[in-house]
Amino acid sequence: MSLVKAVLAKYPKEVRFIYKQYPLERHSQAEMAAEAALSAQAQGKFWEMHDKLYANFRQINREHVLLWAGQMGLNVNQLKADLDSHKYASRIAMESKQGDELGVEGTPTFFIDGKRLNASFDVSTVAPLIADELKH
Repeated sequence: MSLVKAVLAKYPKEVRFIYKQYPLERHSQAEMAAEAALSAQAQGKFWEMHDKLYANFRQINREHVLLWAGQMGLNVNQLKADLDSHKYASRIAMESKQGDELGVEGTPTFFIDGKRLNASFDVSTVAPLIADELKH
């Protein structure tokens, strides 16, 4: 996410960052992780949970997610209830469908003005693309 932060810092008024859930089927815990992230978002800690999940993607399971949630000061009982009820499953399904329709094949995938970025995501690659879009 530091690259995203760098782009947003360079273009604070010109770029808007929109994050969508797209749990990959090949990752057995991805759906639960997406639900946990959205539950954390409802408690004001989306990015903290997001970063923890990405940094520890090989250790993701319910027990660890609940442990991490407690460590970051989330209401663990609320998170459990959200996971048990699959409160965010329909939103995740909708966002995944949007990704499918846009040709997303993996994560992360970036779009600039609706066009999928087929290059490495770094400021030196993205800056000229953004500058070009700003001319239009």
